[in-house]
Amino acid sequence: MANLLLAIIYLAFISLGLPDGLLGAAWPTMSGQLGAPLSWAGGISMVISAGTIVSALLSDRLTLRFGAGRVTATSVGLTALALFGFSVAPNYWTLLLMAVPYGLGAGGVDAALNNYVAVHYTSRHMSWLHCMWGVGALLGPYMMGFALSRQYGWQWGYRSVGVLQVVLTVVLVCSLPLWRRRAASPTQAARALDAGDDPGRTVAAGEGTRRPLGLAGVLRIRGAAQILIMFFCYCSIEQTAILWASSYMAGVDHVDPQAAANYASLVFIGITVGRFVSGFLTMRLSDARMIGLGAAIVVVGIVVMVLPVAGVWNSVAGLVVIGLGCAPVYPCIIHSTPSYFGADKSQAIVGVQMASAYIGTMLMPPLFGLIAQHTALRLLPWYLLAFTAGLIAMHEWLRALRRDSMHPLG
Repeated sequence: MANLLLAIIYLAFISLGLPDGLLGAAWPTMSGQLGAPLSWAGGISMVISAGTIVSALLSDRLTLRFGAGRVTATSVGLTALALFGFSVAPNYWTLLLMAVPYGLGAGGVDAALNNYVAVHYTSRHMSWLHCMWGVGALLGPYMMGFALSRQYGWQWGYRSVGVLQVVLTVVLVCSLPLWRRRAASPTQAARALDAGDDPGRTVAAGEGTRRPLGLAGVLRIRGAAQILIMFFCYCSIEQTAILWASSYMAGVDHVDPQAAANYASLVFIGITVGRFVSGFLTMRLSDARMIGLGAAIVVVGIVVMVLPVAGVWNSVAGLVVIGLGCAPVYPCIIHSTPSYFGADKSQAIVGVQMASAYIGTMLMPPLFGLIAQHTALRLLPWYLLAFTAGLIAMHEWLRALRRDSMHPLG
C-alpha cells in the first residue's frame, strides 16, 4: 500500500509540473488572439505566484484540519478548474481571474506533498519526486506544441492538461484511505528521524494535536530564518538561470536567438536528470552533504561560464553544470526539515519555505533584468554567484546551530 501511495504521489507531482510550461509555450499565440501585449504574460505569472504564496502559508492550518490527502486532492481539482477556465477565456482579464485558483491549487499541492514525503519517505524518494515534476514540466510544453502544430489551438493544449488533472483528482479522491496512517507521538517521530530510520513507518507527528504555528510562530523557531533564506537563494539561482540563459547566450556570446533558446533548455534537462541521479546518491550521502555538493557544483558551473576559452560552449557547459548542481539542493533542503526542526513543526516550516521560494522566483529574476538593462548581461554569473554564496553561508549556519543542540531546533 505504501508503494501504491508513493506512485500516486509521483503522479501528482508530474501533474504539478505539467501546467508550468504551458503559458510560456502558448503566449506568443495567445497574446495575438486575445489582443494582449507580449509583456502582459508577467501579470498572469505574478498572480499565480501570489496565489501559491498564500496557499503555501495556509498549508499548515489546512493540513492539520483536513489531512494531506484531502488538501492534495482539492488542490489538484482547483488547478484543473483553472486550466479549463484558461481554455475558454475570451480575454486577458479572464486569464487573470483563472490564475487565482491556479496559484492556490499549485501551492497547496507543493507544500502538502513536499512535507508528506519528507516525513514519510527517504531522501531518494524526495529527489525522484522532484524529478517527476521535471518530467511534467517538460511534457507540458510538448503537449501545447502538439496542439498548436495540429491547428487545434492553445485552448486544446490547456484543455488536454486539464483533463489529465481531472483524472488525477479522481485517483486522489479514491486513494484517500491510503493516506490514513498510524499516528505517532512527536517524540517517536523525532527519534526515528534522528536515528536515520525510514519515517515512512509513522505519520507527521502531532498532526491534529497542535495549533497551527502561523508565519510569526515559524519565524520564532531557532534556525527557521536560515533555512528560509536558503530557499530564497536557491530559487533565485534556479529561476534566474532558466529565465536569462537564452538572453545571455544571445547577447554575450552572439548566438542566434533560436539556437540560444534550444541551448537554454539544457539547463532544465540538467536539473531533471540531476534529480534522478541524486536519488541514488542520497543512498550513500546525507542531505547536508548533498546540499553542499550541489552548491559546489553550481560554483563550478559559474566558473566555467566566465572562462574566456570556448565562447558559447563555455556558457552551454556552465549552464548545464549549474542545472546539475541545482538538482539535489531543493529536495534535500525539504527532506532535511523534519530532522532539523521535528516532524511536528515541519508542515508549518515547509509551507513558509514554499512561500519563500515563490517570493525568490517572483522577484529575483526580474531584478536581474533591471540590472542587466542598466549595466550588462555578462553580470549574470556574478549575480548567480552572490546567491550561491548566501545559500552556502545559511546552510553552514544552520548546521552549526543543529550541532550545538542535542534536540531538533525549536
